[in-house]
Amino acid sequence: MFTESDYEKLHQIMAESPEKEELLTRLLHSHRMDISTISHEIRNPLTLIYSTLQMIEASNPEVLNIRHWSDLHSDIEYMKQLLEELSAYNNGQRLSPSSTDFDIFLKKISLSFASSIIETDIEFISRIEPELPVMPADSIKLREVLLNLLGNARDAVLIQQSTCSNHLDSACNCESNGSLDTGKALTYSPQIHFHAWKEHSNLIISISDNGCGIAPEHLSAIFEPFVTYKSSGTGLGLPLSRRIIEAHGGTLTVHSEPDLPDCQVKTTFTLTIPIP
Repeated sequence: MFTESDYEKLHQIMAESPEKEELLTRLLHSHRMDISTISHEIRNPLTLIYSTLQMIEASNPEVLNIRHWSDLHSDIEYMKQLLEELSAYNNGQRLSPSSTDFDIFLKKISLSFASSIIETDIEFISRIEPELPVMPADSIKLREVLLNLLGNARDAVLIQQSTCSNHLDSACNCESNGSLDTGKALTYSPQIHFHAWKEHSNLIISISDNGCGIAPEHLSAIFEPFVTYKSSGTGLGLPLSRRIIEAHGGTLTVHSEPDLPDCQVKTTFTLTIPIP
């Protein structure tokens, strides 16, 4: 599969001449078709296997007690998720834009996410500045991007909260070298910030958290397909998010400082979308 840097190089070559553009356009189209075909061919037997397992369970409930039976279900669910995300990644640059009022759109995103964490200790600070644009955008795909980034932020602060809860009953102090100073405790308060504003001719959306942070050696690779540092991740969420934003003519960047003291680790993803 092509990485984002591969696509950038291909587009640079395409700009050199109409002949190269035509040839590489056909190559990229063929590449996408191959991925779609492979996904389709795998999905069909996988669906059949899943249906067969359900039939076996219905007629023989005792199989639920078989060792690793639940693991089999989990593996199939993971494969289904992977195929869905692979298909979404393959089609990430295909947009269906419509007129989108970003003031209304982003407030709905904010409300939806706030509702999803209502039973946690996470403090969610949402700031939607006035005079956001109304402009063409694929709101369905942008919603997917924003909820994915917010979900990642949620996971990061919950990981950090769990780390702190294992030291001095939910109190910890992270020194600049990342070690725990058990003699100087500070209660950890998980926070996620969602901020949107207009800057010159761009719409800027930032999502920040004080979670576990991203190690410097991982930052350069997190937007590459199939790179993941989560036990249950597919490694396609962030690459897909960047592809969707770039299809809107924008950028998706990340800044993370995992060694800040007092557990106030800050990671910020910033979306910049040009206003036509």
